[in-house]
Amino acid sequence: MSVYEVLAERCGLGPGAHVLEIGPGTGQATRRLLERGASVVAIEPDPSLAAHVKQELEIEVLVATLEDAELPESEFDLAAAASCFHWIDEPVGLGKIRSALRPGGWLGMWWTLFGDGSAPDAFIQATSPLLEGLHASPTRGEEGRPPYARDSDARLAALEAARFADATYEAFGWDAHWDTAGIRALYGTFSPIARLDEERRTAILDGIARIAEEDFGGRVSRRLLTALYTARKTV
Repeated sequence: MSVYEVLAERCGLGPGAHVLEIGPGTGQATRRLLERGASVVAIEPDPSLAAHVKQELEIEVLVATLEDAELPESEFDLAAAASCFHWIDEPVGLGKIRSALRPGGWLGMWWTLFGDGSAPDAFIQATSPLLEGLHASPTRGEEGRPPYARDSDARLAALEAARFADATYEAFGWDAHWDTAGIRALYGTFSPIARLDEERRTAILDGIARIAEEDFGGRVSRRLLTALYTARKTV
């Protein structure tokens, strides 16, 4: 079962659903929400990404962080956050979302990760030397604990503290494949790489592409894990 199937079956995603999306980025998840018939209002702190999503998908986009956004109360049926909540002040962000949801509304937040940690990832091993010294993403989580997305004890406790009900964690394993251009483009979206100056970013991405082409025959296959949390506002 996919994230969007869970959101449809459990959380009311479908025609007529009014959705608040946190951090749409380039709009990949936004498109999936719209395909399900929802109307979407997005919050995006990056002005260029906000302009891109607004123009491409013709939706309302608030240029702000979730913490600073002015949101109507009890307005939305569903709040969705794809691979972004690790950047947010968790108690503040969850409180803002809960206020914006109508009673009975749902929150769905999810991350897609490389592997589940049970086996080595050959591509990570091959490319790690290129990424040494880069700023660590908060997806790494707290010292001595699982990665942020897989730290289900911490995430579920935060949802409970924010007075959400029926909080649930589940994970979906699946396989994905990229050609050389695709894996280079994917790595270009990773925040520790995207924030670099153009010269260094290009050098790293060219190195990623070279490894994909020369060591993996131009086809990179990886096991992915999607970690999904859902919770409901009761009153």
